[in-house]
Amino acid sequence: MSRPVIGVTAYVEPADWAVWRGVPAALVPQAYVRAVTAAGGRAVVLPPDDTDADVLRVLDGLLLAGGADVGPERYGRPTDPRTESRPDRDAGELALLTAALAADLPVLGVCRGMQLLAVAYGGTLHQHLPDVVGHDRHRPAPGVYGSHPVRFADGSLAGAVMTGVEEVNSYHHQGVADPGGLAVTGWADDGVVEAVEDPARRFLLGVQWHPENDADPRPVNALVRAAAGTAPARPRPARLAAGRQLRQDEA
Repeated sequence: MSRPVIGVTAYVEPADWAVWRGVPAALVPQAYVRAVTAAGGRAVVLPPDDTDADVLRVLDGLLLAGGADVGPERYGRPTDPRTESRPDRDAGELALLTAALAADLPVLGVCRGMQLLAVAYGGTLHQHLPDVVGHDRHRPAPGVYGSHPVRFADGSLAGAVMTGVEEVNSYHHQGVADPGGLAVTGWADDGVVEAVEDPARRFLLGVQWHPENDADPRPVNALVRAAAGTAPARPRPARLAAGRQLRQDEA
């Protein structure tokens, strides 16, 4: 039986290797590839390309990776000076996501990827989270991951995937303000949105943390299982209908 093929969206950033310095490169942290491979999938790296989404014909699942900020023009807001966007990624990934949604392809959004899901569903973002929550614990320092408690809504996909997990890692300065048509099903202890999903779809999950860097990357495992067609069926309670953000006291 062949492995499910998972497309992983990539960065374009200046990179150093061998004798080369600062050369623009299409890249993604190896942690994503390692997590997909360990889950039984075959990772294919997808550089930004908004010409078409034909590559989806050979994919079984899509992983929207982390990275720079989603451009505020995508959700109708002026740009905060602390926002660092990559228009090429926005265009290419939204083209892929639109086609993936039309095909009901399993999709996992990680960090920036979760925020892109919210924007694609008509939502908005906080451009600088410390202004909202009053602290820097979600990104303690450049290149340093934080950690914090997390909780999930009962009966949700996020809750089923993360059963027993009470803490996750953290590295982001933006966050979901309005989930648009998605259901919010996970929260940090300060109320920051940590998981979103669309209960009407086969598998569409966004997580604000970086599961690829966890010893037990459950969301990636769940994506690969869904792509392989082996994910168990789960109930879809009416109270998790897409478009409604549950209050924490309802979960």
